[in-house]
Amino acid sequence: MRSIRSRLLLWQISALLLTAVVVSVLIFRLAWVGFNDVRDQGLEQIAQTVLRHDPSLEASSHLVPSHAQHDLSILEKRWFADDEYLDQFVSQIWSHQGGLLYSSLPEVGPPMQAQGHHIVTWRGQSWRLYTLPHAERMVQVAVTTHIRRQHFYELITWLLIPLGVLVLVLGLLIHQAVLRSLRPLENMRRELGQRDVAGLRPLSTSELPRELVPLAGTLNQLLTRLDTLLINQRRFLADAAHELNTPLAAVKLQAQLVRRAPETDRLTALDELDRGIARTSHLVSQLLLLARLEPDARQTERSLVQLDELVRGAVVSFAARAAERHIDLGLVSADPARVWGDEQALRALLDNLVDNALRYAGEGARVDLALRVVDNQAVVEVMDNGPGIAPADRERVQERFVRLDQGQSTGSGLGLAIVRSIVERHKARLELGTAPTGGLLVRIRLALATDTTRPD
Repeated sequence: MRSIRSRLLLWQISALLLTAVVVSVLIFRLAWVGFNDVRDQGLEQIAQTVLRHDPSLEASSHLVPSHAQHDLSILEKRWFADDEYLDQFVSQIWSHQGGLLYSSLPEVGPPMQAQGHHIVTWRGQSWRLYTLPHAERMVQVAVTTHIRRQHFYELITWLLIPLGVLVLVLGLLIHQAVLRSLRPLENMRRELGQRDVAGLRPLSTSELPRELVPLAGTLNQLLTRLDTLLINQRRFLADAAHELNTPLAAVKLQAQLVRRAPETDRLTALDELDRGIARTSHLVSQLLLLARLEPDARQTERSLVQLDELVRGAVVSFAARAAERHIDLGLVSADPARVWGDEQALRALLDNLVDNALRYAGEGARVDLALRVVDNQAVVEVMDNGPGIAPADRERVQERFVRLDQGQSTGSGLGLAIVRSIVERHKARLELGTAPTGGLLVRIRLALATDTTRPD
């Protein structure tokens, strides 16, 4: 997998090279056209110089008068920096009848052409030729295209060298710019890599580029949630270890009593041991359920839950236990209601509410369940005629391992904590109040599922 740095460099360097190629081609084309125009103008100037001096030519001579020859020499050397190229330049004067009046060579040069610029082949070479007519004669000058191209290549080389240097400098600047731009991201990565679970403090955003501030903010939110989760887990483990210590010690003591008890008392001791094991098992089950329902734990897939069926199921499940304690467990109403949620968690919520009511209402009490649909909400109520909970204690009793009876009952102190966790997970609402019968009223409000589309 390529890094962001590699991708940025690849795209920017590629764009730079492509631009350099396009610019080079344009420079080459424009320079070639301009160079040819200038060279053609040079040929025209040489031809006009010959006519301007109007030399008297001898038929047997191939020389022009000295003053004209001097001007020709100046113009020729203007276009040819080195004398070795002069043999690739030819100037000739022809009569209109086709007779050669003058030639810069001892022999006849390229054949006479009509007025204007032409490309001709002579001596196996390509020549660029210009013919300028006059009243009595025609002046013709020519230069090989080879030397013209060679001069052009020398010129274009000097033009393109600065462009190449510019591309190299820009490439280095782009490389440095990319490295500097990504340095804050690298610093952030290094800082996160040096963190441990004991140092999940938020990242500083004061010196970050504006584009990285949202990312840092999201990471800080994640770090805060992770820190909260770790704190909760450490507290949970400490509380669990403390709460498990007492029942395990009691079970151990009861086991020793069973071993030492006489035969007549052994059955009683075994019953006590069995109740101790049941209490410890219940506590462990509640701890496992609470751990699974941690607010930041992985969310399970939600589905449509028929809540009225769960309410009826809870009444049926606890009917035998209620009968053992002579408690009147009944279902007041169960309106049809469907909600989006975790069916297993909602079942645990109802089980804990009914279990708490049976556990703390006392023998001979009355416990009622009701499910009503009110204002697009499914309202679950569990009420009893027991001692209830004082308003001052209703918030505290929802915390873990809080028991108002100071351990006199067999409860774990986790029931309402589990209920609150499930309620928060489903974005529902938990209310504690006083039942019409004087005991505790627990009310849960959940949003009804209005369609079959699962909410986010």
